[in-house]
Amino acid sequence: MTGKVYLVGAGPGAPDLLTVRAARLLAEADIVFHDALVPEPIVALAARAEKVAVGKRCGRHSTAQRFINKRLADAARTHKVVVRLKGGDPLVFGRAQEEIAYLRSQDIRVEVVPGITAALAASASLGTSLTQRGIARSVAFVTPRVGAEEGPSRWLEAAMAADTVAIYMAAHEAPTIAAALIAAGKSAATPIAIAEGATLPAERTAHGTLGELPDLVRGATGPVVILVGEVYRALAETLVPAKVGIQAA
Repeated sequence: MTGKVYLVGAGPGAPDLLTVRAARLLAEADIVFHDALVPEPIVALAARAEKVAVGKRCGRHSTAQRFINKRLADAARTHKVVVRLKGGDPLVFGRAQEEIAYLRSQDIRVEVVPGITAALAASASLGTSLTQRGIARSVAFVTPRVGAEEGPSRWLEAAMAADTVAIYMAAHEAPTIAAALIAAGKSAATPIAIAEGATLPAERTAHGTLGELPDLVRGATGPVVILVGEVYRALAETLVPAKVGIQAA
């Protein structure tokens, strides 16, 4: 028997933000390989499945990607429904393409089930459009992080070209990011917003300026998305002034 592998987006964390298809597949799954950032209530929806943690977290022990690829292929040879559960959307900084390519090379069927990515969830929590009419007509999703044996990231070039920028997996590099953007010509007064754990009960947010970025992410321990652009200027006019460190929403 050869089953099918579903690369499923778990979204930003709130279980009721899963797609209907994602929830159905979790209920039908024989085995689920889940990332570290997927909350337990979502993993628990796979009530009848064997559950395998294959998470990746910055600065912590991680499962090698080649090992995950092989485990998925092996599972598809003995199970009908194999779910690879990824935080956010599988195709946004989720290394899904490596898994897709490997599974296809093994003649194993694979399907991607989209999820809500962090930038969209954070903007929803902040009540601010990434593409506010008259202000922003382009959005860039970037990350400065690069893996071993990968070429340098061109995140700065993309960030400078877009009206609104969502920076992923970057909280630990906040001082370097702020300095790079300012050196490239972005004003230190450019409005920014920060969201940690968007949509989760412990969600925290902050807003301020690019020059304040290192202080705004101070104290963050969970997944953070940094949002940069003029669309966030209104936050300073409608919300209380930003405080040092990320704040409870």
